[in-house]
Amino acid sequence: MKKVFKILGVVVLVAIFGGTLFFLYNKSKKKTDFFENKNPFYSEVVMKTVATGSVVPRFEIEIVPQVSGIIDELFVEAGDKITKGQVVARIKIIPDMVTLNSAETRVNRAKIGFEDAQIDYDRQQKLFDKEVISYEEFKAAKVAYDSAKEELTAAENNLELIKNGVTKKAETATNTLVRSTIDGMVLDVPVEEGNSVIQANTFNAGTTIASVADMSDMIFEGNVDETEVGKIREGMPIELEIGAIDKEKFAAVLEYISPKGVEENGAIQFEIKANVKLKEGQFIRAGYSANANIVLERKDNVMVIPEGLLQFENDSSFVEVNIGTAEEPNYEKRWVHTGLSDGINIEITEGLNVEDKVKGEKIDPKKVQEAQANNG
Repeated sequence: MKKVFKILGVVVLVAIFGGTLFFLYNKSKKKTDFFENKNPFYSEVVMKTVATGSVVPRFEIEIVPQVSGIIDELFVEAGDKITKGQVVARIKIIPDMVTLNSAETRVNRAKIGFEDAQIDYDRQQKLFDKEVISYEEFKAAKVAYDSAKEELTAAENNLELIKNGVTKKAETATNTLVRSTIDGMVLDVPVEEGNSVIQANTFNAGTTIASVADMSDMIFEGNVDETEVGKIREGMPIELEIGAIDKEKFAAVLEYISPKGVEENGAIQFEIKANVKLKEGQFIRAGYSANANIVLERKDNVMVIPEGLLQFENDSSFVEVNIGTAEEPNYEKRWVHTGLSDGINIEITEGLNVEDKVKGEKIDPKKVQEAQANNG
């Protein structure tokens, strides 16, 4: 029995020793790496730069009252389409008490002067009719009467303007009615009925009652980095991608490049503007953020490979081409000349043919075996 156990122990030790040697042999054995092979292909290559910005109306006008007071009534709201001269709001004037008192005093004095001039005029009229005084004396009384009458009218009109902002003779030409200065759409009405407003003057821009813009004339405003601004010029076509409208692209034409850059976050940015070409029925809301794709250079039907396949040594570029088979790959270094790149694909001008199999990413050998089995 002891002899059997000894023999069994020897067999187990031999098996363990042999398994260890087999394991170490397999581990030390070099495995073949497999890589995905990709052929060059013909495609278009477009090199472009992207400018970020927003789409805004070319002209946005702020409607400001010509008199100070309180908004008595608003006639528009955001989104309304209005025409030039249309009434936007009516202002109720709250007169200054000192100015009002001065105007009332002026009216009272003008009445006194007018009544005195009228009495003198009536007396001179009777004397002139009886040929007691000369025409020159009568004419002087007539001029004094007319002057006093005009002064009274002016004083009364001034009082009406201070109290109501309009005279009785010119009710349509009142400053209390705020009118639009352009045709367009109301973008914003930042005030409400009952708010106090201030007229524009040398010390104050005035209170904005409404913002109006022509929404059919839109432009893109954005910034381009200094490394790209030298490659663009006025008149270049632009393709706009608006984040809020993901299924549609808009054409535009570059029409302005700022001659002066502005530093933003350590980089020099140049402002650009582009005229957005809207089709009939298209509508873009003001302030949409957008990206402008500016085509710098374009080549059609050229041989390209994915840019990630390129490798570099010193100042030259090369790829590895499989001159063996899929089961037994054999890669050689192939120097190539490159052309235009769009960041994804790069043009190959010399060094490759479309039949060449360029070394790509490493792949799992199991997948290779499965693919070969399926093909078999």
